[in-house]
Amino acid sequence: MAHTRAALWMIGAIVSFTSMAVAGRAVSGQLDTFEIMFYRSIIGFLIVVIIARLAGTHREVDFNHFRMHLLRNIFHFVGQNLWFLALPLIPLAQLFALEFTSPIWVVLLASIFLGERLTRLKLGIAALGFVGVLVVARPEINALNIGIIAAAVAAIGFAGAAILTRKLTVQNSLTKILFFLTGLQILFGLICAGFDGDIALPSSGTLPWLILIGVAGLAAHFCMTKSLTLAPASVVMPVDFVRLPLIAVIGMLFYGEILDIYVLLGAALILIANYLNLKQRG
Repeated sequence: MAHTRAALWMIGAIVSFTSMAVAGRAVSGQLDTFEIMFYRSIIGFLIVVIIARLAGTHREVDFNHFRMHLLRNIFHFVGQNLWFLALPLIPLAQLFALEFTSPIWVVLLASIFLGERLTRLKLGIAALGFVGVLVVARPEINALNIGIIAAAVAAIGFAGAAILTRKLTVQNSLTKILFFLTGLQILFGLICAGFDGDIALPSSGTLPWLILIGVAGLAAHFCMTKSLTLAPASVVMPVDFVRLPLIAVIGMLFYGEILDIYVLLGAALILIANYLNLKQRG
């Protein structure tokens, strides 16, 4: 029963991540990535504060471990901005396939941040995932694709954020983590968006999409966290793999994107590497 409920929460995360991608595509031509992050964070912050007050969890917020929150959110801010940058530049399936390399980067970075031992099996899994990246990206030395580079580096940012989140959850509540996630990224977004002295205001056309991005971003984090409290990662995370074929179909139906055989093959290698990683951990 718990596993079924965990899978349902994970489906909620899939819907949220997919909705954020569609909404991000809708506003990408009118707002830059820093502006998207700024407005998304304002919306998310208001939701977190309201829910925390209603639930009585606002007292959990303090400045203990603030430096770790700051570092975690720098990683996330960089990763999320690069993800939004890549969003209109490459097919959705390619973006999500490269995003799925994040758990593989966690394997490598955990040895640095968490002191976890890097075994031959872990290195083999990382190598398999890297081969998948090369198949998905098919890099050409004379024609580097900014979208592919941004998506690949975004996955490293997400991995760093995931590792630090793992450390923070030991002594910090979800309310506190989400409070600093949204609050700090309002500050980061304001500084970066206002650096040129020109912050575009949301229009009547972009505001609904920005609200959807803000709500979907928070919902994705909440649903995934809730799912992982009900079942181990080895059970929960394979459900997330459904996100890749789903976004590929959405890209084909709504954006006229071709289902590239190399993207599908590379994505399969990345997902196999992720599955092996989960199996050896579970």
